Amino acid sequence: MSDLATRIRQLNKALEERILILDGATGTMIQQFQFDEQGYRGERFSDYPSDIKGNNDLLCLTQPKAISSIHKQYLDAGADIIETNTFNSTQVSQADYGMSELAYELNFEAARLARIVADIKTQETPDKPRFVAGVIGPTSRTASISPDVNDPGFRNVTFEILYDNYYEACGALIDGGADIIMIETIFDTLNAEAAIFAVEQYFKDHKIKLPIMISGTITDASGRTLSGQTAEAFQISVKHCKPLSIGFNCALGADALRPYIAELSSKSETYVSAHPNAGLPNEFGEYDQTVKEMADIVESFASDNLINIIGGCCGSTPAHIAEIAKRVAKYEPRKIPTLPRKFRLSGLEPFIADKDSLFINVGERTNVTGSKKFLRLIKEESFEEALSVARDQVENGAQIIDINMDEGMLESKEAMVHFLNLIASEPDISRIPIMIDSSKWEVIEAGLRVVQGKSVVNSISLKEGEEAFITHATLCIRYGAAAVVMAFDEQGQADTYERKTEICKRSYDILVKLGMPPEDIIFDPNIFAIATGIEEHNNYAVDFINATRWIKENLPYASVSGGVSNVSFSFRGNDPVREAIHSVFLYHAIKAGMNMGIVNPGQLVIYDDIDPELKERVEDVVLNRRQDGTDRLLEIAEDFRGDGKKKQVENLEWRSLPVTERLAHALVKGITTFIIEDTEAARLEANRPIEVIEGPLMDGMNIVGDLFSEGKMFLPQVVKSARVMKQSVAHLIPFIEAEKGAVQKAKGKILMATAKGDVHDIGKNIVGVVLQCNNYEVIDLGVMVPADKIIKAAKEHNVDIIGVSGLITPSLDEMVHIAKELQRENMTIPLMIGGATTSKAHTAVKIEPHYKNNIAVYVSDASRSVSVATSLLSETQRDTFVKSTQDEYEVVRERRKNRQAKTKYIPYISACQNKHKIDWSNYTPPKPSFTGTKAFDDYPLEDVVEYIDWTPFFISWDLSGKYPQILKDEKVGEAATNLFNDAQVMLKKLIDEKLLKAKGVIGFWPANATKDDEITVYKDDSRSEVELTLNHLRQQSDKAGGLTSRSLADFIAPSETGAEDYIGGFAVTSGIGAEELAKSYQDNLDDYNSIMVKALADRLAEAFAEKMHQYVRKELWGYSNGEALSNEELIKEKYQGIRPAPGYPACPDHTEKTELFKLLDATNNTGIELTEHFAMFPSAAVSGFYYSHPESKYFSVGKIAKDQVVDYAERKGMSVEETERWLSPVLGYDN
Repeated sequence: MSDLATRIRQLNKALEERILILDGATGTMIQQFQFDEQGYRGERFSDYPSDIKGNNDLLCLTQPKAISSIHKQYLDAGADIIETNTFNSTQVSQADYGMSELAYELNFEAARLARIVADIKTQETPDKPRFVAGVIGPTSRTASISPDVNDPGFRNVTFEILYDNYYEACGALIDGGADIIMIETIFDTLNAEAAIFAVEQYFKDHKIKLPIMISGTITDASGRTLSGQTAEAFQISVKHCKPLSIGFNCALGADALRPYIAELSSKSETYVSAHPNAGLPNEFGEYDQTVKEMADIVESFASDNLINIIGGCCGSTPAHIAEIAKRVAKYEPRKIPTLPRKFRLSGLEPFIADKDSLFINVGERTNVTGSKKFLRLIKEESFEEALSVARDQVENGAQIIDINMDEGMLESKEAMVHFLNLIASEPDISRIPIMIDSSKWEVIEAGLRVVQGKSVVNSISLKEGEEAFITHATLCIRYGAAAVVMAFDEQGQADTYERKTEICKRSYDILVKLGMPPEDIIFDPNIFAIATGIEEHNNYAVDFINATRWIKENLPYASVSGGVSNVSFSFRGNDPVREAIHSVFLYHAIKAGMNMGIVNPGQLVIYDDIDPELKERVEDVVLNRRQDGTDRLLEIAEDFRGDGKKKQVENLEWRSLPVTERLAHALVKGITTFIIEDTEAARLEANRPIEVIEGPLMDGMNIVGDLFSEGKMFLPQVVKSARVMKQSVAHLIPFIEAEKGAVQKAKGKILMATAKGDVHDIGKNIVGVVLQCNNYEVIDLGVMVPADKIIKAAKEHNVDIIGVSGLITPSLDEMVHIAKELQRENMTIPLMIGGATTSKAHTAVKIEPHYKNNIAVYVSDASRSVSVATSLLSETQRDTFVKSTQDEYEVVRERRKNRQAKTKYIPYISACQNKHKIDWSNYTPPKPSFTGTKAFDDYPLEDVVEYIDWTPFFISWDLSGKYPQILKDEKVGEAATNLFNDAQVMLKKLIDEKLLKAKGVIGFWPANATKDDEITVYKDDSRSEVELTLNHLRQQSDKAGGLTSRSLADFIAPSETGAEDYIGGFAVTSGIGAEELAKSYQDNLDDYNSIMVKALADRLAEAFAEKMHQYVRKELWGYSNGEALSNEELIKEKYQGIRPAPGYPACPDHTEKTELFKLLDATNNTGIELTEHFAMFPSAAVSGFYYSHPESKYFSVGKIAKDQVVDYAERKGMSVEETERWLSPVLGYDN
């Protein structure tokens, strides 16, 4: 038959053309033969001294015809790839039967049998060659889990033993005729890494290369492998071997496996495989899922373009495979995506960073050379306490943890291995990646052999010459580790800018040529102590900062790190001065591109909080601005020892009325002061603690509910009442549980979530509180929740209603997806849709038609949520409510269809010809005072308060009316006034105690309109080099009365006019700290203040944007320097120029935020990040563009036609389908 090279070419060609079929379960088929003990023994092992029944791999020697017949049945069923019967053919696994010496023979014979059958089938169907996957199983042992619960550091197998086992197995499989090496059913990633290392070593030793298939096992609904890794963490840990495919098999049925295959599909630059079980085993260990049931589920893998290779595992048979092959034949194989280069590591969970990520903090207290405490604990073998040091670092924000055991009195290698084994048993530590730190390569390599995630080696260098450097770097690549590369060569450590850049460039070139991904390279250009009194040391920090900048500009994707505490070593003993030096150094180094470092967060002070005099003198030293800098810092250093911070204690008093009346009064008025004391008094009076809930508490909440439904009580007051109720119930729960009494039954159970990609949750939280006040149990999954998690939680909690919220327009598409998934999963739970971006029309037209099993109903605001939930769960009201809602939505759909038919759109080319025309010949665009960006760190919030627009604040609390008139409104005035007063108290607290932090960045760039709807942004005023292109949309409805078809591009001077125009941009947030503060209130059962914090953070962000825009107009761009507008006039947009935001009416495409963020370097400058659906996080953030022209106005693009969408997609380099997805809310046609 054809040789190996030809078969591999055929395999690759087949994968490009179609979805390949893998075989099904061998074990399931073997069971059908019902071999007894003698059947397993055969003649050869008839006298074997121990039982061997169940050793399925042995049947390749004793029952070869049976195994061959199984292979043939799968090939006849349509399998392209058959797996060898070698799941347990390693010495470790065969030791269970005392047959370790048979390992080579078992693998060889299994591969030979499969090869023969595959070749015969290929001869029958030469147009469809068949392939043999040599299976390497996980063995019966785990390298990263202790089998002894009392000794978590113990292992009953090592990397080295596994390596030897896998090396032998690989060689035998190849000798027997395998085309592929399949490392499968991986429940411990460390075992798989040993297999990968062994297989690649065999390839190297024998100058041969086979494709590698890798298939892990998600063991249960937790979504993790047995050793604790998530799907993405697993993928990151094994992708270094550049496998043919990565996938999952076993443990789960296809329905449960699907979310993890979908995740791999979107995150893997390899082919993706799946071979799930035929459902889950019944109580007899048998698989009941029928051929049709399994094929129905698996077909969706193919129809949704998730897979390249599909087969079956436990319980699947040739009949299953035949039906699966038939079903998927009509679908195109998944195309391998090209993913952006990012810095990817893994512990139990993935860690991913790119150029827009915040500074990566490496925890350094688990380093015996840097922490006397940690050294003492290791020497004393106080490992529990040593682990707590590691745990504290993770809890305090370390994203990577550095472990170093280099100390003369320690056996460093043994200490490293033991401590890493202990960490592996602590998921709250091992969830983050490990940095294995040693000056001895043997210690580093020993560490790499006990960590299952993708680690960082600290460090390698050219110190011992290129040969040793290449050896160590090659092993880093083989182990899949990233590497810290020291600026150190044969001549010594680099201490000048020239030496640092020269060594880093030389190292980078060698590493990239070796095949190390450049994003896995982390340079440490050496941080040395400054202010030592030695003149040669004065420029050390400057040289590091400048070298960092050069590395980021010239060595693409590489990171820059360093040990920050070194820089202040000359001031040891004076912590305040050291902290100031660290902060100033980091401030400048991070701006230059330093993106990670070994930092103790406890030894940092906020840059803007440093005493001005100290900061000036520290900056003189760090930046080497004065020759006498060191002496001047020494002059004042002693003045800054000590702390002096004081804590404030709040004292409150309140008391009156009998206990039941006190409880009702506290609930209606929202007073928490003595609620615990009053609840306890009521408990002592009652026969059972449950009676307090069922009696006075529910009486009080019924009053609240009645007042709210009658419009006599308003949302802020209801939220305060809920706070009281929660604190009271929390006090009673332990007493109720202690007597094991029945808890009062809720009216219903409602699951709530903000849609995937969206981080806004104020509205959702308010609805949750209102529902709880009305005796519904609410399960809140938080923000950015994917469909599969919503469905899983709905099933797990057996909920009655699912509520999904969203604020940004991409959330609309996610809601459609959720409805489709609910239908696909055959769920029958009603779906409530809400949020600022949602509408009755969108729900009726886009969401409800996809959910036939129940109803998807739009909820306009929090006050409607109770009546909707009540109607949906009422035996008497439900059917009528659902029918009337469906009828109403049908009317909406018809009305929209008729309206669409009536709406006339002009051709896009005609819309461009009808653009808003500006007389550029008589206009000179103003030039900003600078180009590039200007960042504002910790901007004073007290300067922002006067710019707050309070009207949206009241709207967020469901109080309608304009400020300040709302305070005197006859109906809601009292509630609005109380809310406003509470807001002033909280606002003062936020500002005085610096509980929130505001950061912003603005920028200006030379720009011209170069096409009808394209704005070209230039790098500098020479306008010779393009930075990027901004794309805009144009109004396309047929205009009457001579109205123009506007686009934002109309307000920038066209290049052909010769006018040198500019565009600006901004991103601001006042939400840094808001999430944590809101959560702390929520954890203390105080929803009112939790929501208040988020609502105020939102208002402050908008006010900050208003303040910045005024600053731009009057000073930085200066085109309205005489402007004197009141806040009311600012709110009414009486100023010149506009600040449109991506995702809003004039610029409805959220994806343009990526271009804006690139221009501003927004994430680095402000900490604001974009979610996958382009929501900003923190959510209290605003971003947009600045336009200066006097004729620039806010407008709405409105609906657009397909010809513009096609043009826009081409301009953006996106497919029409993807473009339609992002522009869904403005499409003037059904897609």
